[in-house]
Amino acid sequence: MTIVLDVSAAIQIVLQKEKKDYFESYYRKASWVIAPELYISEITNVLWKYYKSKILTHEECLQCIDDGLELIDDFFTAKDMWKEVLGESIKNDHSAYDMFYAILARRNDSTLVSNDKELLRISEEMKIENFG
Repeated sequence: MTIVLDVSAAIQIVLQKEKKDYFESYYRKASWVIAPELYISEITNVLWKYYKSKILTHEECLQCIDDGLELIDDFFTAKDMWKEVLGESIKNDHSAYDMFYAILARRNDSTLVSNDKELLRISEEMKIENFG
């Protein structure tokens, strides 16, 4: 099984939050875990916010980002998806950032794994298999 892992789900695993076991059990079933390159920027930004809020140290942030990147087998460039992403963002009146994950899942006949309820709802409407 191939999954597209978004940062909202990855953070649950990396920071061992309340849904860690829920997402990790599904993640472990995957034979291939993919994400758009945007994932790198997003996980870095999320961990920066934890640092800024004095929840994590600089070293802890570095380790968490490394751990989050290790969850992904392959990253896909936005350059090949942006037109389709823009179209779906307009059609669904939803963030292009999230649509990169949905489009990648659709293109690879994958399951989108997310903790973002709105993204999961839209992916259902787009007939994309999801878990979250």
